[in-house]
Amino acid sequence: MMLNEVTTVPDAALPVEQFKAHLRLGSGFGNDSVQDAVLVSFLRAAVTAIEARTGKVLIARDFVLSVTALAADDAVALPVAPVAAIGAVALVDRAGDETPVGGDLFWLERDMHRPRVRSVGHALPTIPVAGTMTVSFTAGYGAVWSEVPADLAQAVMLLASHYYEFRHETTLSEGCMPFGVTSLIERYKPIRLGGGVR
Repeated sequence: MMLNEVTTVPDAALPVEQFKAHLRLGSGFGNDSVQDAVLVSFLRAAVTAIEARTGKVLIARDFVLSVTALAADDAVALPVAPVAAIGAVALVDRAGDETPVGGDLFWLERDMHRPRVRSVGHALPTIPVAGTMTVSFTAGYGAVWSEVPADLAQAVMLLASHYYEFRHETTLSEGCMPFGVTSLIERYKPIRLGGGVR
């Protein structure tokens, strides 16, 4: 399985001004925007970390999932949520030739943890030998920051602040995440089920 991000979060969608207020940075000076690039980088890092821990896409963007085999004949699980729409499904053979799968053959099963592309019938089309199935889709809570759930938005602010405050610190252990952040994102983490449950 390979997930590729087709579009990225534009700078304009990031809450730079809210982040400045959160950090209580001074305002009203001629060089108010001098730190914007640094603040954007910390916000991007925090968004990426929160998305990695939760499997949730905060700002809407496009992805392409490629799979070489199906865990179930009738479905493809998508590794991120929430999924807003499926753009296309296609079969790609070993030579790279692509065959679209008709939109009447599949549907989106919406789920906050594991959305899936489901077959309308008993099975999705068979993946060619040494080929892949690709699924193009749009995922995310919304195109603007105000559509991100308040607790996830707060977690991003706290984590970005942590990165900002400790930007020169080299002794912190890898993967260090403040408790406030982990508690805010806890309910968004994927549910782990064993026993072969898909």
